[in-house]
Amino acid sequence: MLNSGSLSLVKLATALGVSGTLYFMSGTVIAASDAKERSDSSLMIEELSLYTTPHSQVKYVETEVGHVEHGIASLRRTAEPYTVWCQEKILYAQEKAEEFYKTIEPGINVSIRTARDTYEFLNSPPPEFYPGVGVVGFSGILGLYLAKGCRVKGLLFPAGLMALSASMLYPQQASSVAKVMKDQLFSWSSQGHMVWEGLWKGK
Repeated sequence: MLNSGSLSLVKLATALGVSGTLYFMSGTVIAASDAKERSDSSLMIEELSLYTTPHSQVKYVETEVGHVEHGIASLRRTAEPYTVWCQEKILYAQEKAEEFYKTIEPGINVSIRTARDTYEFLNSPPPEFYPGVGVVGFSGILGLYLAKGCRVKGLLFPAGLMALSASMLYPQQASSVAKVMKDQLFSWSSQGHMVWEGLWKGK
């Protein structure tokens, strides 16, 4: 086997042999004179075909319309009024749906918020909540028992007793509900008064 020293000697001998061989080779180098003008056969860079676009002799020939193209065009012309009508109806339906959603969106948000608040309240109610519900429910059952035989009493007694017991247990909420009911009754009575006056003057 050859070691690294013998390999380097082989490389050195090869390099010396090649350079010595090149030294003994002889050749003639001829340089062009500056006095010579360029011949007529040589070209400028701009004249090369790489930098110019050849003029094409292509002519555009329009193809004849066949039976299939005629059929598709006539079908498209026939269906165009119907597609325009469908697009108009779809746009109209989208606008109406957006208006309807904008109308009911506040009510939906209030309902969702109320349901969420009720769920959270029922998950962790205050300690006096269930006894209060029991008292209100018992007063409603007592009102039904006291109003036996009369339909008007059957509506008024349970509702009145339940409202009375609820107002005793929850006075703040009862006062706010009473205020809202008072405002509502006042608006209803004023509307009824205006309708009554309109009917009276119309006679």
